[in-house]
Parts: sequence; C-alpha cells; structure tokens
Amino acid sequence: MTDPKDLEGPDPAGEARAEFEKKILDEAPRLGLDDRFKFACHPGVPCFGNCCGDVNIVLTPYDVLRLKNRLGLTSTELLDRFTILPFTKDQRIPAPLLKMQDNEKKSCHFLGEEGCQVYEDRPWACRMYPVGYAAPGKDNPDEKAFWFLLEEEQCRGFEEDREYSVQEWISDQGMAKYDEMGELYRTLAIDDYLSTGEDLDPKKMQMFFMGTYDLDTFRRFVFGSSFLDRVEVDAAELAAIETDDEALMRFAFRWLEFSLFGKPTMNVKSGR
Repeated sequence: MTDPKDLEGPDPAGEARAEFEKKILDEAPRLGLDDRFKFACHPGVPCFGNCCGDVNIVLTPYDVLRLKNRLGLTSTELLDRFTILPFTKDQRIPAPLLKMQDNEKKSCHFLGEEGCQVYEDRPWACRMYPVGYAAPGKDNPDEKAFWFLLEEEQCRGFEEDREYSVQEWISDQGMAKYDEMGELYRTLAIDDYLSTGEDLDPKKMQMFFMGTYDLDTFRRFVFGSSFLDRVEVDAAELAAIETDDEALMRFAFRWLEFSLFGKPTMNVKSGR
C-alpha cells in the first residue's frame, strides 16, 4: 500500500489549487440551482478532449471505488497505476491526483480517440465540468455554498446552444450517488479533530488512507486480522461489507471516526 509519508515533498498542484480556490471565492459569480447557462461537449466541438490533459483532478474515495471496479482492479492497483500522492508537511489528509500520461499533451490515461473510455464512471470533477461547487469550511460559517462556471478560454463548449439550469446539469450528469458519498467523506475530512487536534502521525495517516481510498486493503484488514475479535459488527452488516464496496466504505468511515477521532460509532466487545 502506498505510504503517504514516503511521498512528502513539494506540491505545486496544491499551491495552484489554493490560489484557484481563493480566486473563485473572491471573484466568481455565484450561481443558484435555477440559474441557467449554455454548454455542450461532444466530438463535434473543436476542442473535444483538450480538457482531458495537463489537469489536476483530485479524486474522491468514491471516484476510486467506481474506477477500480470499472477497470477490474483492486483499489491498491488503481492507486499505484493511475494516481500520484503529493504530500507536504502542512497537509492534514492525503488527496490522490489522477496521473496524466508522460506525453506532450499530458493526456489522461482514460482518454481514447472517441473520448473518455470510463465515461460512465468518470470522477466527480469530470462529471461536473464546467460547473464547480464551493463549500466554505468551518472557518467561514456565514458563507453559503454556491455553484460557479469554469469558463476557460480554450473551451468551445460554451458556444453550443444546449441550455441547462444548474439543477438540470447535476441531474443530467448522474451526480446523486457521487454527492451522497462525497458528503459523507467531507464530513469526515472536516472533522474538528483534523482542524484543531494534533497532526496525524504516520500510522494514523496510513489508517486514514486505507479507510478512505484503499478499500480492498481495508477489507483484508477487517477479515484477515483480529479486528472482528475486538469490534462488534452486526451479522447483516458483516455480510454486506464482505462483498459490497459501498457498504464497506460507509463502514470504514465509521471506523475512522471511532479509531482516530474517538467517536462512539462502534462498540468494542466486552472484555477488550
């Protein structure tokens, strides 16, 4: 399994992302669900596929789940082959980036001649483009979440006549499950423990990475260690997490809240 500590170093993508987020919060027009825009992306658009290269795509845990199942890989294989994990001393939690190919265009590995080869299971950021979402953190309690458009100069999709409201776009792109699982992860990622407590040590960072992104390793940990001798797990849930990745992810998030943040989301067996 990839060790986040082994990948510490400069993170220009993270610095650029921070600058981009600040610019969005300061300058981007806020959109509501009923606001409308024109956009379409298809092989007939002159720039088709150009946005699928030399780009920083931060993957969510659910993105990894969908991609690894689409490709018939384990989570460990998917992470090793198709992601990079920049990490700095100031970073609180791991955030894998989708790896680009080593060619002139730095193309996405999943880009083919006819477009995205994993389209039905493409990551959250790819599904939502060109709509972005800004959710202020706990440091800005008075700020409201909003949507905005990523109107990049090279994108010709805005010249198309197809019109959507933000809500129609979200529905059209099949975002419901991505948003549901993403909100569960966001709740975990902005927990007070991470913002006010001590930094996660290397062992706890490994636990966090395993429980969020490397689900197949987490499943082996549950069923191949003394875990079930120490933690109470309902029989129905145990059967589900053995084969259902989504159920396993929900279980893993609860385990992290229990093991790292000290929340009463699980019960230890008596005598333990």
